[in-house]
Amino acid sequence: MISSSFVTTGFELPGHRIAKNLGVVRGIVVRSRSIVGNIGASIQVLFGGNITIYTALCEKARADAFRLMIGHAAEMGANAVIGMRYDANEVAAGVTEVLAYGTAVVVEQQRPQPL
Repeated sequence: MISSSFVTTGFELPGHRIAKNLGVVRGIVVRSRSIVGNIGASIQVLFGGNITIYTALCEKARADAFRLMIGHAAEMGANAVIGMRYDANEVAAGVTEVLAYGTAVVVEQQRPQPL
């Protein structure tokens, strides 16, 4: 499994060089809100502030999409993912797709240059 410290939104990993580019990887999760969740969130909306029920749903969806993306990269033989991003789209009313994507790469630790 790929360590989360080897996943970056940047296009390089400090102290490492990209030895091989394996291509785009992704993890997709589609979630819906439950009726109970909607009722609880509606009550929270009345009081204002952070809607914790939706926050928890979003965090879980992103974590699941991230985990699937990492698994996809590992299956391809990668040990890192660069250029990682999230995207979300509403598929239908109350149904949201969360996508985690990036470029699967094989990185090698850079050797220090002699002085």
